[in-house]
Amino acid sequence: MTDHTIQDRVLKVIATTKRIPIENVHPDSSFESLEIDSLDRLNILFGLESEFDIEINDEDAKHIQNIHEMIEGITQLLQAKASSSPSE
Repeated sequence: MTDHTIQDRVLKVIATTKRIPIENVHPDSSFESLEIDSLDRLNILFGLESEFDIEINDEDAKHIQNIHEMIEGITQLLQAKASSSPSE
């Protein structure tokens, strides 16, 4: 899975959860600029967990301040998951 695909999927989850046009969501967007509050963040985390079949640590998620950090965090979780799963 490429980083670009991960980014696209993260942006899509955010746009869908917030019900805003995907064109308005960019990797360099802040939560404030998208008017993402704590409840939105929680819903986005649930959406991302479902989209990528991963578990996001609540404490780690609290430190994420913008979309770029969210994309990087998801990428790291997916890499860790891939390296820990047995190859077939």
